[in-house]
Amino acid sequence: MNKEKKERAQKRHLSLTVIFSILIFLSLLITMLVVLGVVGLLIRENVLNLGSGKLDTNYLIGKMALISIVFGAAISALVTHIPLKSVNEIIRAINRLASGDFKTRLHLGKRISLIPAIAELNESFNKMAQELENTELFRSDFINYFSHEFKTPLMSIAGFSALLKRENLTEEQKKEYIDVIEKESLRLSKLTTQVLNMTRVENQTILTDVTSFNLSEQIRSAILMLESKWSRKKVEFNLEFGEVTGHGNEELLQQVWINLLDNAIKFTTDYGSIRVGIQQVNFRIIVTIENTGSTIPEEQIEHIFQKFYQADLSHATEGNGIGLAVVQKIVTLHKGTVTASSSNDVTTFTVSLPA
Repeated sequence: MNKEKKERAQKRHLSLTVIFSILIFLSLLITMLVVLGVVGLLIRENVLNLGSGKLDTNYLIGKMALISIVFGAAISALVTHIPLKSVNEIIRAINRLASGDFKTRLHLGKRISLIPAIAELNESFNKMAQELENTELFRSDFINYFSHEFKTPLMSIAGFSALLKRENLTEEQKKEYIDVIEKESLRLSKLTTQVLNMTRVENQTILTDVTSFNLSEQIRSAILMLESKWSRKKVEFNLEFGEVTGHGNEELLQQVWINLLDNAIKFTTDYGSIRVGIQQVNFRIIVTIENTGSTIPEEQIEHIFQKFYQADLSHATEGNGIGLAVVQKIVTLHKGTVTASSSNDVTTFTVSLPA
């Protein structure tokens, strides 16, 4: 596949070289024909009399050189106008992009875009600009989001700590304030851990510590770790799998199941159900985690694995938009895929891993 892409790129670059070579050749050819035509016209009008024997060779050469320069410059300017115009547009677009205008897009003419290499340049530039714009939006969202997420619990901790200094508090009030401080501290700790996990997997490009382990037991263990959350909502679990052996980084995959199950529990309504299935199909292990609850709109499903994106735009449910981004990165490291679908008040996450 990479070899085919490389060959196609070489062909596009070759076509660009050929086109510019043809333009230069045409400029020279047209200049030569014009000069010959002008010289022929001068001879016909007896301005240059070759039969008189009195023709000054230096004069003829000078005339031809002058005509060549004048017409050559004019024709070259005319022939290269379109490509040079596109080059100037590209330079201006690059300068705007460099100055921080990430909404800049390149719109070259239809005629010049018929050249495959130019069309590729136009498309690649716009993709780069789009990625830079997305990165800038994510950076802005990151700053705004985390400044809010850290500030809220810190203010709660500071406020209730100040209240604890009062001498006229009852034991019940003290306990209530301490519980709030503990809850907000744990919230900060969880947020910090998730940010560290995200940073860790984002910087990792090679999968290490690969072992074989009991995948079924790992998922059961993850469910037990989250018992306090699903038992509080009276969620029913349906486990549809036998004993399956997995291969990969056990610690990282444990994080995948915890994040997916935690997400499923979060969006499952009280007395709802979560189904977990494992299948082995064509040398792949397919894990599905399905929960009942409200349907996620299709336009939100497309962004659900993006960092800091939250399907619950009201932020009524606990979360920070990091967990699923971490899941996708870990699964990708394992040369697997993760997808999400939602319909009829049922949301399903499907993880496919090499067996």
